[in-house]
Amino acid sequence: MALITAVTFGIWCLGLLLWWKIHVPSNLPSNLPRIPVYVSLLGLWSDLGQDEIYDRWLRKPLEQHGAVRFWFAGRWSILVIKPQYLTDLFRNEDIYAKAGNQKKIPWSVMASLLGDNIISSHGDNWRLYTSIMKPGMTKRNFDCRQLVNKSRKLVELLLQAQSRTAAGKGVVINPFILRYAISVMGQSFLDIDFQCLKDQENPIIELQTTIKRSIFKPFYMNFPVADKYPALFPSRKRAFTLVKRFESLLCELIRDRPRTGSDKKHQSDNDQVVHMLEQALKEGKITEKQYRDNLKITFIVAHENTQLLPNSMFYQIGIDPKVQDKLRDEISATGVANPTADTVNKLPYLTSVIYELLRLYPPISQLTNRVAECDALLGDTVPVPANTYVGWNAYGVHTSSANWGPNAQDFIPERWGLSVEEMQLKFRRDTIRGTFIPFNAHMRKCLGQAFVLLQMKIAVFELVRSMRWKVDPEYKLKLPGAGVLAPVGCRIVFEEIEVRGQVSEAETADDGVSLYDGGDL
Repeated sequence: MALITAVTFGIWCLGLLLWWKIHVPSNLPSNLPRIPVYVSLLGLWSDLGQDEIYDRWLRKPLEQHGAVRFWFAGRWSILVIKPQYLTDLFRNEDIYAKAGNQKKIPWSVMASLLGDNIISSHGDNWRLYTSIMKPGMTKRNFDCRQLVNKSRKLVELLLQAQSRTAAGKGVVINPFILRYAISVMGQSFLDIDFQCLKDQENPIIELQTTIKRSIFKPFYMNFPVADKYPALFPSRKRAFTLVKRFESLLCELIRDRPRTGSDKKHQSDNDQVVHMLEQALKEGKITEKQYRDNLKITFIVAHENTQLLPNSMFYQIGIDPKVQDKLRDEISATGVANPTADTVNKLPYLTSVIYELLRLYPPISQLTNRVAECDALLGDTVPVPANTYVGWNAYGVHTSSANWGPNAQDFIPERWGLSVEEMQLKFRRDTIRGTFIPFNAHMRKCLGQAFVLLQMKIAVFELVRSMRWKVDPEYKLKLPGAGVLAPVGCRIVFEEIEVRGQVSEAETADDGVSLYDGGDL
């Protein structure tokens, strides 16, 4: 009898604790729809993609009310898609402060991985990191020759993989794109060649891949409190160990690389983010931990967009041969053997395809990393109590008929206009209005957006003129259930095209290919 009583009491206590964790705080606006908790937990037992989850449970309440009460990462927050709310959120940094995992869940594996960095920090720390790193992220002289050569190496690897694959069967593309993206990031921002395009078995890639599998598990994303108890959850103990190994390996590789510019007393136009961080550490402007945290975030973020977006590009263009043919005609008409920033930035259809990919497949589809510093009124309409987290869903913003018309969920590059100038104006206007937010907006917009756009344009230029491709007939589109947005396990069938007039990598090194000077967009 005593045992039954004890078990009953234990179950009652556990139920009370669970209720306390998932009940909606009374101070959140009751007029906003409440999304059931189980929607956030679907990843535990379902293989539904973000698009399916959004269409079934989120689209109607969000498009009707502009905001909802949403449970994520162990707390209730406010999720918004209404442009009026978004512009208020992004413009008022002092009211809705950036609050990354180091503040939201400081005990977690995510906080251990990312730390306090230029993206997640706020106030004095953010201003310090920006003053150090911004010149290396927004400079106008990125070397296009590296981008061209690495894109050609990606073509080579994909065609080699296709030659080893059964006829009519597709190549799983993401492993190759990951190697390409990390390679570009390393030589553009960290002054290091990670040898990703040469070595198939690469320790930094293996660690990065393993960490992503360990961290982004639905249970721990929704119940980060479990990270407080690694002794009870062995997988979290292993995840903490992996994070430490990744940090140690990255810092070791960076510090042991050949010196090319980091010991200079004054910045030069060719200095990279890593040089600026090393100089700031040497001068005592930042601590060793701040140096390491910003190295890690540079590594992760500077390759993530250009890993995710090409996956979406291969799929979308692979199911629409008319778009692929139109791109190929525009690129062939240039007659250019070695594209420069000036070459690709003048191509209107290429520009519109990249913009439309960002609209329909925003790489980071949902974020909840703003916290109200005081009681506020979002968009002069929604009461937001102090310490409430506010997030947004870029996929929802970009596929709303109120923002993009009745064909908002269709891939239509022509919606961006006819000329590059018209497209760039629309890009800026919609970003400011809060209807196009793949790179965030206003003062905290992504500092690397111009580089991402340039890298994508050159990659598509080289890929389209070197290969035809189609999606493997047996592959069915599957998007992740949460987090990043790109086709999962996409398989592509490639066919080589003869490229005339293209010079080799060795010749390209000194052939006068211009450096990046392509403007902001």
